[in-house]
Amino acid sequence: MRLFAAVLPPAPVLEELAAEVAQLKKLPAADRLRWTGRGGWHFTLAFYGEVHEDILPELHERLGRAAHRSAPYELRIAGGGRFSDRVVWAGADGDRPAMRKLADSAAAAARRAGVSMEEEHRPYTPHLTLARNRVANLDLAPYAIALKDFAGASWTVEALSLMRSHPPVPGVAGTQPRYEEIASWPLGH
Repeated sequence: MRLFAAVLPPAPVLEELAAEVAQLKKLPAADRLRWTGRGGWHFTLAFYGEVHEDILPELHERLGRAAHRSAPYELRIAGGGRFSDRVVWAGADGDRPAMRKLADSAAAAARRAGVSMEEEHRPYTPHLTLARNRVANLDLAPYAIALKDFAGASWTVEALSLMRSHPPVPGVAGTQPRYEEIASWPLGH
């Protein structure tokens, strides 16, 4: 099964972001993007890819330890940008060093549990994917500019979640991946 560790924003925070995304969808050519649904909005901490079921008990234990060693921290969805002209994203503000530490711990926990992860050599950029571009010659700069001043309400991140990714239905246009929380551990407990 395809798994990843994540931070899930609370419903009121997602409502604020949904209102902002509704405004983005009014921009020219917005209908050419594939917008992620609210159920897909999360901050990925570490992507594990395919994980064999035999590894799950050890992964659960190690993620629980990582959560226990991490204190709750403040975060808010703020700003945004683009990865080239492929992805529009909303960013994070608050205790980003604590989030980076939690991401590092989630990755280390998986490696120690036996998950074969590809080493990522790019810096951790906490983000929520809002839309993907599947067409050529569509400039995503206007979307990044529109998100620049967005600032949602702050909340306390209190849990580390293990998520399962269900891929889109093959051959069915417009379907999105579906994400399922399969376990969660409180931070600092």
